[in-house]
Amino acid sequence: MDLQYTPEEDAFRDTVRAFLDSHLPAQLQRKVRGHLRLTRDDYVRWHKIVAQQGWAAPNWPVEYGGTGWTAVQRHIWEDECARAATPPILPFGVNMVAPVIMAFATEAQKAHYLPRILNCDDWWCQGYSEPGAGSDLASLKTTAVREGDDYIVNGQKTWTTLGQHADMIFCLVRTDTTVRKQEGISFLLIDMKTPGVQVRPIIMLDEDHEINEVFFDNVKVPVANLVGQENRGWTYAKYLLGHERTGIAAVGRSKRELAFLKQLAMQQLKKGEPLLRDPAFAARVAGVEIELLALEMTVLRVISEEGKGPGPQASMLKIRGSEIQQQLTELMVEALGPQALPFDPAYLEGEEEHGAGGNDLGAPLAAYYFNYRKTSIYGGSNEIQKNIITQMILGL
Repeated sequence: MDLQYTPEEDAFRDTVRAFLDSHLPAQLQRKVRGHLRLTRDDYVRWHKIVAQQGWAAPNWPVEYGGTGWTAVQRHIWEDECARAATPPILPFGVNMVAPVIMAFATEAQKAHYLPRILNCDDWWCQGYSEPGAGSDLASLKTTAVREGDDYIVNGQKTWTTLGQHADMIFCLVRTDTTVRKQEGISFLLIDMKTPGVQVRPIIMLDEDHEINEVFFDNVKVPVANLVGQENRGWTYAKYLLGHERTGIAAVGRSKRELAFLKQLAMQQLKKGEPLLRDPAFAARVAGVEIELLALEMTVLRVISEEGKGPGPQASMLKIRGSEIQQQLTELMVEALGPQALPFDPAYLEGEEEHGAGGNDLGAPLAAYYFNYRKTSIYGGSNEIQKNIITQMILGL
């Protein structure tokens, strides 16, 4: 397969590359390319650079600050950002809660929240999963009881990515316990500085504080922070998850990591020859590359359906994208062999100039491998996605 672009699209790619070459700080590029950990300031710094250019929300309608780019131009932008190793524009605000606000919120809510999301004035996190409600999200138990002009929220959310940095959290809460579980859920926007909100860290296998538990103890939330109608939150949640799952495919990032894998495999020797020239290993790398190209073609088909929200195809992208990401990290670790076993948290945090044993390429890979075990689970586990495909596409 060969992707053919028009002369206009090639010219657009040149424009994007020129912007990235001149505006991407070298320090941020080094961190991303070397799999080092990014700080809150790193994410915000890059978001504001892109926002100043007017490119922070390519998927948004122009009236809200979007770019007006075609689906192919948006794909080229994401592809070039990944190639250049930019920090990601975090999805929680721009790609997840913003589409819900545009589709279902009041005009006052749109006027307040959307400009702040666009400029990264607010850092958002997601309040969906609970200890007893992950893939079975409709079983959530966090409650919101209305008292006058406020809701009183009590409960717990978990796996809250980067919640320790967040200004706002979009939450699914139960507002009616007498109806079918999907029908009693509402969608609330909660200020993380509200009294009664407590964030506790969850330290992962890679020794990073990326996720959290969030507790709500009699948290008072204005009714004005309800998005859409009370007890219609399940509809909004599914709409949001479609946008999240499409983004999880992360084709551009996987293309960059495929190039990194090939670099590793050329440096590692097997019987005096680069590992990448070993027929068995080369065949596995080629297999992933073919699957990645097929995924890219599928992504282009899905995003080219202008005017339509993500459908069950988003589940297909989520499954295949997450599997490819995991395969790439597995092959990286296998390419290094025992050298990939240790990892150096101090180096990952930027506290040391070189990684364990002076191997800067290998130092982050065990942590990187551990972290990417999550991709087949978050956004709805791949098993759940297969159920969605069975029901909505195959009709079974």
